Amino acid sequence: MRKGRKIAAVLILLCAAAAAVIYFAARSGGYEDSSFKYAGANLADGEAAGSSDTYAQYRQEYNSVSLADEDIHIDILAFSAAEDAEERGGALYTGGNSSVAWAVSVPSDALYQIEIEYEPVPSRGVAIERALLINDELPFAGSDALALSRVWTDGGAVRQDNRGNDIRPEQVERAAVMTAFCKDALGYEADPYLYFFKQGENTLRLDAVSEPMIIRAVTLKAAPATPSYEEYRRGINYESSAVGYAEGTVYIQGEDAQRRSSPSLYARYDHSSSATEPYSVTTTLLNFIGGAAWNKAGQWIEWDFDVPADGFYNITIKGRQNYSRGSLSCRAVYIDGEILFDEMRAVAFEYMNAWNQTTLSDAGGMPCEFYLTEGTHTIRLEATLGRTGAILSDMQASILRLNQIYRKILVLTGVRPDVYRDYHIEDTYPEVIEAIELESKRLFKLVDDTVAITGQKTDRIAVAQTLANQLERFAKDPALITKQFVPFKDNVTALGTSLQTMSETPLDVDLIIVSPVGTEIKKASENWLTGLVHEARSLIASYTVDYNSLGDVYEGEDARDAIEVWIMTGRDQSAILKALIDDSFTPLTGIKVNVKLVDPNALLPATVAGNGPDVVVSCDSWNPVNYALRNAAVDLTAFDDFDEVIGAFYPSGYAQLTLDGGVYGLPETQLCSVLYYRSDILAELGLAVPETWDDLIAMMPTIQGNSLSVGIPYPDIVNPNLSVLYAMIYQNGGTIYDAGAEHTLIDDEAGVAAFKRYTQLYTNYGLPTIFDFASRFRSGEMPLGISDYTTYNLLTVSAPEIRGLWSFALLPGTKQTDGTISHAGHSQGVSTMMIQTDDETIRQNGWEFMKWWVSADTQVRFGREIEALLGSSARYPTANREALGQLAWSAAQLDVIQKQMEQAVGFREIAGGYYTNRHITNAVRKVTIQRLDPRETLQDYARTINEEIEKKRREFAGLEVTE
Repeated sequence: MRKGRKIAAVLILLCAAAAAVIYFAARSGGYEDSSFKYAGANLADGEAAGSSDTYAQYRQEYNSVSLADEDIHIDILAFSAAEDAEERGGALYTGGNSSVAWAVSVPSDALYQIEIEYEPVPSRGVAIERALLINDELPFAGSDALALSRVWTDGGAVRQDNRGNDIRPEQVERAAVMTAFCKDALGYEADPYLYFFKQGENTLRLDAVSEPMIIRAVTLKAAPATPSYEEYRRGINYESSAVGYAEGTVYIQGEDAQRRSSPSLYARYDHSSSATEPYSVTTTLLNFIGGAAWNKAGQWIEWDFDVPADGFYNITIKGRQNYSRGSLSCRAVYIDGEILFDEMRAVAFEYMNAWNQTTLSDAGGMPCEFYLTEGTHTIRLEATLGRTGAILSDMQASILRLNQIYRKILVLTGVRPDVYRDYHIEDTYPEVIEAIELESKRLFKLVDDTVAITGQKTDRIAVAQTLANQLERFAKDPALITKQFVPFKDNVTALGTSLQTMSETPLDVDLIIVSPVGTEIKKASENWLTGLVHEARSLIASYTVDYNSLGDVYEGEDARDAIEVWIMTGRDQSAILKALIDDSFTPLTGIKVNVKLVDPNALLPATVAGNGPDVVVSCDSWNPVNYALRNAAVDLTAFDDFDEVIGAFYPSGYAQLTLDGGVYGLPETQLCSVLYYRSDILAELGLAVPETWDDLIAMMPTIQGNSLSVGIPYPDIVNPNLSVLYAMIYQNGGTIYDAGAEHTLIDDEAGVAAFKRYTQLYTNYGLPTIFDFASRFRSGEMPLGISDYTTYNLLTVSAPEIRGLWSFALLPGTKQTDGTISHAGHSQGVSTMMIQTDDETIRQNGWEFMKWWVSADTQVRFGREIEALLGSSARYPTANREALGQLAWSAAQLDVIQKQMEQAVGFREIAGGYYTNRHITNAVRKVTIQRLDPRETLQDYARTINEEIEKKRREFAGLEVTE
C-alpha cells in the first residue's frame, strides 16, 4: 500500500513537471536563446546607405556631451528670420508654408530637449507637422517630421435613433493651448529628442511641413529625471494631508472621455461580452473607447474625474487587448498632465480575450498609491511602444541594410539568378558576405530581445528568426544565395510587414476605477454561466433584431415621401453615411432617408423589376450613362441650380457622366495617376526625378544596368489598366472618341504614336507586365513607378521602414511645340445617380440629397470619418475640389495632386464603349506578346470598336421610352 502511494506521488510530480515544461514551452513558443551566436560581435558596424543620419547615430556622435542643467527660454517674437509668420496678440502665428528662425545663445556645449507651447489653428483637422533644424542643418532623420496633435471632443450628446440605438456624436476640434516636446512621430524613441547645441550662438529653425499654428513659447529644456515610485512616495508630505486615506470610489466610463488626440478615438459599441458596461445584445450602446484605431504611439485619450476627498488612491483600468496574441499594448499614464513616476511611463496590457482589470502597480507588482487632492483631476492614457520601440528602431535599420544587400546582389545576378551558375559572390562582393553574417547576428539578438519583453515568440517575430537562420546559411555557403534569392527577398518583405504590425498597440478601455487604498474592487469577468446566458441571448436576438438596418428606419406612414438610397460599397461606409444623414441631412431638410447596403449586381435587376432605389451612391461611373441610354436615369441638368452644383468639380470628374449634353450623375471620387520615386536610390544612381517620358527612357540604361526596373501599369486580364496609354494619347493632343461619340480616334496619328511608345516600354525595354508595385518599391527593386495617388496611403502604412526616402511627383509628360510640358492623365472614380421616376417630390428630395452628399462639408466629414475608422490607408479621394484641400494631405502632396487633377482628362462613356477598353487591351497584348506591328494591330481593333459603336447607336436610336 505504502509502495503504491510512493509510485502515485512520483507520477503526480512527473505530471506536474511535464505540465510546467509544456506551459513554459508554450509561453516561449519553444524558443531557445541564441545569445551564443552574437556574443562578442560588434553589432554597431555597417550602417546602410540612407540610414547614416539616424537619431541613434546622432546620439552616439554626441554621447560624451553632458545634459543641460538649465532651461533656456526663447523670445519667440525676436526671430532672426521669418516667412509666412506674424505676431498675433503676443504670440507668433505661423502659416502652412512658414519658416521661422531664432538666435539662441548657449553657455556651454549641452544636450537639450525642446518644448513647444502652441495653439492649433482651425484648418484641415490633420496633425500639425514641423521640421526642426539646428544651425540650418537637419540634425537627424525624424526631426523633419515632428507631429503636434490637436484636441478633439464630442460635438454634442449621444442621441438615439427611432429603434433605441445610440448614435455617436460628431467629433469636433476643441480650441486649446497645448504643450509638447519634440519627439519621434513613430514612437520608436519613447523619450523626447535630445538636441546638441554648441557653446555660443546657435540658430533654431522651425519649417512648416503641414498646417498652420500659433506658437506661444519655445524652450530649450534641461531633460528632467522622472522619479521612481519609491522616490515619489517619499516626496509626499503626509502631514499636509487633511485625510490620510480617502473614502469613496470613482467610476469613469471609458466612453465618457472628454478629450482625445484624434477624431478616430471615439466611443464604440461591443456586443461580444456580458462584462461590458453598459451591456445589451439587442440595441447598440456606446460602451467602450479605443479599439483598433488606438494603435499608434503618441495617440492619447483623456478623462476628467472628481475626487471626493484628499488622500491616497489606487487606479484600476478595465481594458482588453484581444488584437494580437503574444504582444503587449503599452500606455503612459498622465495624472494632471504629468507622469508622476517611472513605472507609469509604459503600463503593459497583455493579450487576453476577455476584459481584464489592471491595477497600476510598481515593478514588484504592488498597487501604486496616488495622492490626489479633493476636486477635479485628469487622467490621460497615451499609446507608447515601451521597450519595444528600441527593437523596432533596430528592425527598421536592419530592413534598410538588407534591402541594400539585396540590391547589391541584384546587380550581379538579376531578379531570377541561374541556379546552375556559380556567381562567386564571395569573391566579387566579399563585403556583402561580411554584412550578411553581421546582419544574421543582429537579427538573432533582435529575436532574443523581443522574447525577453513579451515572454514568448510569436508569428510577428518568427520571420526575423527565419531570416536570421537563412542569412547564417548564406554566410557559411554563399552559393545558396542564388538558389534562395527569391525567398530571401520575400523574407525581407515579410520582416517589413512585421515592423508595421509590431508598431501597432491597440487597446479597449471600458472602465477606469479610482478607489481608496485598501478598497476591494469587484472583478469584471465572465464565467461559464454568464457566458452561456450571453450566447443564448445573442442567438435569440439574431432572429428578432434587424442588424442590417442602418440608423433611423422609416416604414408605413412614416415612409411617405422618404427616399430610398442604395450604397454599393461596404458596411463601414454605409453606417457612416446613415449617421451623417440622421444627424445632419434630415434635421436640416426634413427629408427622410432609408439607406440600404446592396450588392452592385442587384441594381440592374431591381431597377428593371421596378423595385430599385431612388438614389444610388458609390456606383461605377459607367452606370449613369448606360442607364441614361435606357431612359433609367434622371438628367440632372434639368434642375435650376445644376450649374452651381457641378462647378465644385473638375470637368474631368463628370466627363464620364455626360451624354448628348445631359449629365446623369454627380462625381463622388476622382483618381489620377502620379509618379512615385525612391529619392535615396535615385541619389545613389545619380539620377533626378523624370519630368517627361523622354527623361524616363533616358534613365532606363542606368536603372536596368543596376538590375532595377520601373513599374508601368500593364493591362492584364484581371485589371486592364490602360491609364498610362490614355495619358500618352492625351499628351499627344489626341482623344479616345470624336466629338459626336460616333467612332473612336485611337487610330489617328496621336493615338498611333502613343500606342507605339507605350508598347515599346515592354518590347524594347523589357519592363515587367506582372508585379507587386508596393513590395518592389519598398525593397528598392522598383525605384520609379506609376500608380494612382491613393497608393501613397498604402505605402505610408505598409512601408514605415522607408519613411522620408520616397515621395510622388507629376506624371511624366510630353513636351509641346511651344516648349511647355503636358502632364495630362487619365481620370476615373465613382459617382451617385438618380433612378428615373415620375414622382416629382421624390425627384426633388433625391436632388437635395445628392447635392448634400457631394457638398464640400459632407465630403470632408465623410472622408475624415472613414479614415478615422479604417485608418490612413483608407484616405478618401473625394472629387470635390474644396473638400480635397481639407483632407489629410501635406501641403506639398496636395500641390502635386491638385496640379495633376487640373490636367486630368475624363474617359467618356458612350453606347458600345465597353468594346473600347476590351479591344485596346487585346491590341496591347498582341503587340507585346506576339510582336505584331503596332499601327496595323491598332487599326484592326479600331475598326472592330467602331462596328460595335455603330451597332449600339442604331439599337438605342430606336429604343422606346418606357415607364
